[in-house]
Amino acid sequence: MKLKLLSIFSLVLFNQAFAQLGKFYATTDSENAKELKEKFPEEIEIVGAAGNQSAVFLTKKAAEFLHHNVITHGPGYVYKSSREQALSAINKVKKTNRVLSFTIDQDAVVTSAIAKVNADNIKNHIQTLENYGTRHHTTVKAQTAIQDLKTKWQALITASGRTDVSVRIVNHSGTPMPSLVLTINGASSPNDYVIVGGHMDSITNNVNNAPGADDDASGIATISEMIRVLLDINYRPSKTVEFMAYAAEEIGLVGSSEIAQDYALNNKNVISFVQFDMTNYKGSTKDVYLTTDSYNSNDLNLFLIELMEHYNKTGTHAFTYGNTICNYGCSDHFSWADNGYDAAFPFEASFSQYNPNIHTVNDKLSNMGNSATHAAKFAKLGLEFIIEAAKGSVLNVSDITNQSVNIFVKDKFLNYQLEKETVESVVIVDTSGRQLLESKNLLSFGKIDLNKINNGFYLAVFKTKSGKIVTKKFILE
Repeated sequence: MKLKLLSIFSLVLFNQAFAQLGKFYATTDSENAKELKEKFPEEIEIVGAAGNQSAVFLTKKAAEFLHHNVITHGPGYVYKSSREQALSAINKVKKTNRVLSFTIDQDAVVTSAIAKVNADNIKNHIQTLENYGTRHHTTVKAQTAIQDLKTKWQALITASGRTDVSVRIVNHSGTPMPSLVLTINGASSPNDYVIVGGHMDSITNNVNNAPGADDDASGIATISEMIRVLLDINYRPSKTVEFMAYAAEEIGLVGSSEIAQDYALNNKNVISFVQFDMTNYKGSTKDVYLTTDSYNSNDLNLFLIELMEHYNKTGTHAFTYGNTICNYGCSDHFSWADNGYDAAFPFEASFSQYNPNIHTVNDKLSNMGNSATHAAKFAKLGLEFIIEAAKGSVLNVSDITNQSVNIFVKDKFLNYQLEKETVESVVIVDTSGRQLLESKNLLSFGKIDLNKINNGFYLAVFKTKSGKIVTKKFILE
């Protein structure tokens, strides 16, 4: 009882402080900052700019306008606790995208894992999270939801009998709501991290009525199903795998921003991060939409495309993919990209056709058809990503070691040679998933003209006469 009273007291103090503050510091896109300044000259102060980012001091009114009228998803800004922190954030040197030489060779483990994904588990968990009524970061229910999720994840660990898996609460300075992190220790490379995440909080204009079934109970339920499956098959990664449920994403990525900054300050080697924020509303013709904003990792997007080409092209686990743009600070993957890590965000639909009920009292499972078959596809993609990315030495062994296809680029031509297969077709795909050209009726060796394609990261998808799909990344310079 004493702990509960202290928790309520801390919420009261936070809400009073927030109300007295009136304005807060943040970073946002420079063009958006200029638009806000023109429309609300008294509601926002631009305190600094660097490149395409600005540090701002703004009111809740300006922030809400930014979200509802400029940004299609997420807050559109990143909360900062001080002027100094905001200026530091826009002036820090960003790492460039690495060339991640991921390979795909864990077919047996992946096939076993994705076959165990249960859409009903995801559906039931979405409903459980919706039933809190609200998970707004300032409420006691938000803290209760995190504690209950910890209990759920701990029960999965206990049932597995594993001693190399743990779950911990992470408290924050920018919100009274904590985040939650489950860790599976890496067997041989524990200091390398592969991370997936989603956010636990919800939001509407009514703090006490924010069901948040799709945004983002669906992502948390999807991640929980990944955890259940991995523990069920006794999965033991070479690298450390972490699952994160973030606090206060809806008011400026608070939880993920603090965690990602802490990892960067401690020089933790995060191989890559994938965000699952809204997975269960099929608003578009394709299934998975990769976001292609400039801060996303081109190479990580290509790897997700490779995974879907390899594991989800045909058969029981087939689904399709496309591309979309979500803009500045639209979800927690931005926090990791902003701290120099490779990050990606596969989304449930095109952002022009996203769930119209999010951030309203109608964001309920019943308005998504009372099923989670769409979210199950994201659980499968997440499992594929984790299993292939967290194996041994993925950054040290080039995928050219797969000797079924050898390629190199010279003079704007892609040179290829298949050693034991005959080519049926080759498709060149860019980092957004667009198919730029296709060549058919090829020999087992030859070259493909790339002169009509701009410089950048690409994926060559080879389909052989025997039906095998082989993917190869390349850079055109």
